[in-house]
Amino acid sequence: MFFEYPRLLWLLAVPAVLLGLYVWRCLKGRSPHMRVSASAPWLQKGSVLLQVLSHLPMVLFTAAMVLLTVALARPRSSSQVEKVDSEGIDIIFAMDVSTSMLARDFTPDRISAAKDIAIEFISQRPSDRMGIVVFAGESYTQCPLTTDRATLINLMKEVQTDLIEDGTAIGNGLATAVARMMDSDAPSRVIILLTDGVNNRGEIAPETAAEIAKTYNVRVYTIGVGANGEAPYPVMTPWGVEVRKMPVEIDEDLLKRVAEATGGRYFRATDNTKLSEIYSEIGRMEKVRTTVDSFPVYKELYAPYVLAALGCLLLLLILKLFVRRLP
Repeated sequence: MFFEYPRLLWLLAVPAVLLGLYVWRCLKGRSPHMRVSASAPWLQKGSVLLQVLSHLPMVLFTAAMVLLTVALARPRSSSQVEKVDSEGIDIIFAMDVSTSMLARDFTPDRISAAKDIAIEFISQRPSDRMGIVVFAGESYTQCPLTTDRATLINLMKEVQTDLIEDGTAIGNGLATAVARMMDSDAPSRVIILLTDGVNNRGEIAPETAAEIAKTYNVRVYTIGVGANGEAPYPVMTPWGVEVRKMPVEIDEDLLKRVAEATGGRYFRATDNTKLSEIYSEIGRMEKVRTTVDSFPVYKELYAPYVLAALGCLLLLLILKLFVRRLP
């Protein structure tokens, strides 16, 4: 606690002087007297209490003056409060939804694992705007940049392999994601491009899309998903779905060139654990900028002193009105 006007505390000398004069008058001054016919009533047991109570008005008056002086000095307390301002990052997930993403080298399959781990990543970054672009033989925006986590997660859950014509148009997917970033004013813009194949469709070459991303200062992290060698893949046959071993073909050289051209990195995920670790590493590299500003918050403390002073004055008034023997 501190006082806003500490010099006013010098006024405490006034009640101190008045109280001193009162005590001096009681000890040294002429005692008041009156003539009575008999002294017996004054020698009763309650006389000591009355003598003590006779000084109560002065005590109450002095206490009221002290309390009001303290209140006038404006007692206050302060505490430091921190205000944190966050500068989020704009992130677009460019996800391959070709039928090869149904391969079961991930649990339960590539596309389900990619969605679940992406949703976990989304939940851990509340300050970022995020969006979703999906691509196969073509590409389109599943969700534009938004801070609405519930909507984003629901739209991520709806991503599936039969949404568009089959194929792998990496260039188109990347270009669509960059287009979603053109109006962004975020200090950092990132695309996480995930695919399990080789570019075989689309009108835009991946290298061209990477140059466009570089022009708009968009950093691209590329992730190749798939086990090494072969992976179990569900194939429709006349007798139902049959799981067959299919070769895993990922154009890692292309994904590395795209990432390096934009200042990003290429990662290879061979299972759920590795993919989760990749997202965690990207999260550590793309940290949210925060600014911490401290400022004091003041609390006024004069009210209890004013109320206590009013209580003293009210009690003094009651004593004056109803107790006749008090001075």
